[in-house]
Order: sequence, then structure tokens, then C-alpha cells
Amino acid sequence: MSDVPEHVKWLTDTKERLTTADGKTVEVWEFCHQPDEKVLSAWARRFRNHYCSDDDIDIERHPRSRSDYLREVIFPDEKEGFGPSTRAGDFGEILVSDFFEYLLGYWIPRVRYKDRLKRNMSTQGSDMMGFLFADKTESPKDTLIVTEVKAQFTGTPFAPKLQEAVDHSKKDQVRKGDSLNWIKRRTLRDACPEERDVLRLRFERFQSPVDKPYKELSGAVAVISNNIYDPAIATTANASTHPNKDNLILIIIRGESMMDLVGKLYRRAADEA
Repeated sequence: MSDVPEHVKWLTDTKERLTTADGKTVEVWEFCHQPDEKVLSAWARRFRNHYCSDDDIDIERHPRSRSDYLREVIFPDEKEGFGPSTRAGDFGEILVSDFFEYLLGYWIPRVRYKDRLKRNMSTQGSDMMGFLFADKTESPKDTLIVTEVKAQFTGTPFAPKLQEAVDHSKKDQVRKGDSLNWIKRRTLRDACPEERDVLRLRFERFQSPVDKPYKELSGAVAVISNNIYDPAIATTANASTHPNKDNLILIIIRGESMMDLVGKLYRRAADEA
């Protein structure tokens, strides 16, 4: 795990396995975050760059300071409107992207959080798309995973967040083409000219499933704070009507005081810009 960011190593498989109402297995992981200043600082920098590249911030921020620009223009608001729920949702999606990229080996383009028209509103489309290449040449074993992530860090115990992720994942079967094309366009726009052809071919490998078949997985993930975690989140879920139910991955990630962590991470990301 030498190339894995240190904060990702805080993700621990609890070995707990739950069963949904329709008999599917749910993995339970715990995010055992620590008050490690060095790790948190490196993580905050990575987190910040999902929204605004450190290379671009000085061009964009005038007349604000870097930290004020991030707080007032870029990051979802800490208290106002849908800001807190958007923060929680973004955090959950980014953590799940780290999970799939660094622990499972997927390539995850990180373009979803840039250039939002309204900072307190989540970006439309699939929450996360990941790509896994079985070999150096195209293979039917190449894998596309389309994942929905739902977070709950405050409120009362047991909200059916895993079921919500499953239900939203059903929509991905319709919108995955649009989401894939949007991610492709956004990635190519940011890429260096010498990288564009390689990246374009990576995406195009998954845009013609009839001519170039590949394995397609669906994912539904609930990210939950420990104080409101309840196994019923999984055991009452039912994925029997999901159109890709035979290739559906179900995961719960739980952690201590997650909303406090979210607030601290956004503050650090702004203060250390």
C-alpha cells in the first residue's frame, strides 16, 4: 500500500457482513480517522483540488484571499441552505472514490466538483464512475462501475440510506451514457494536449458496449456516522428490482463523528490553501 494516501489507510474492513431483505451481502467498513496533522494536511490538499486546482486558484480568486475564495465561492457553505448536506454528500463521494481507486485499483476521474453554477447544489448525474482495465489491450474483462453514494452524518438513527443508494443506482442504467460523456469531455478539457488521445481512448473503450463488450458493475454505498449506524440500514434494504442486481456491490462505510470531521477538513482545506 505504498502508493496509497495515508488517510485511505484509515479505511478498515470490519469483516462484518450483513444480508439485505432479498439475500444480498453488504460489506461493512469503518473509517478510523486519526488526529494526525501531517496526514490531515496532505488529505486537505487533495480534497481542495477536487474543487479548484492549486495551480489555478490565484488566477480565479481576485479580489479575495485564497481561503476566502474557497469558503465564499467554491466550497459548499458550512451552515446555509443545502450547504451542509452538499458537503456531507461530496465528502462521502470523494471518500468512496478513494476507496475504489486506491484499494480496488479503479481509475476514477475527479471532475465532478469543479465549475458548479451553485456551490450548495450537488452536481447532477452518476455519483462515481470507475474504470478497471484487465490488460494492456481491450478485454471483455475490462470493468465499468457506476456507483451511487448516500451519506448521513446527523439526525436520528436509521434512515434507509443504503436503500436510497440502491434506488438511485437504478437511474444510472438510463443516465450512464450521458454521465460518461460528460466526464469524458470534462477530463479532456483539463488534460495536457499530449495526454488527450490516451485519455480519449480510455473513455471510448466503454462507449460501445455492443461492439466492444465489457463487464458492468453497479454500486450502492451508504456512508454513516457511528452514532446513527444501525444494521437495519442494510437488513431492510431490497435490491430485487435493480436492473443490474446480479452485478450490484453493496457497502456501508461508518466512522466516528463524521460531520465534525467534514467541517474540520473543509476548514483546513481553505486555511492551508
